[in-house]
Amino acid sequence: MLSGHDHAHGVAAVVPPVKVVRYRKDMATNLRLDGEAAAALRTAARASGRSQQDLLREAVDRFLGLGSTTSRDRAVASGLVRAPSAFVDVEPSVQLSPGTSSLDLLERDDR
Repeated sequence: MLSGHDHAHGVAAVVPPVKVVRYRKDMATNLRLDGEAAAALRTAARASGRSQQDLLREAVDRFLGLGSTTSRDRAVASGLVRAPSAFVDVEPSVQLSPGTSSLDLLERDDR
């Protein structure tokens, strides 16, 4: 402990040691994006239902080769959900006659 002297009152003051407490082990940072990148990030977050922070963390981790850290990847790894399958474009199994749309094939209540 450090001690000092309070000259105004003639009393010795005891000053406890300072203890620094870190509340997080993770790193926080500021990131400035240009307008185009910021708009694209907002659009991607909205479309995916994920936060902008989650998308940025995933992008940094992928760039740095740090493996699966997204909530979806963790859910797949834990067996909570199945891994998404890749999109496969297939040939249509039915050819509609000219002037007919798939909407025309639905019952009126299904539209």
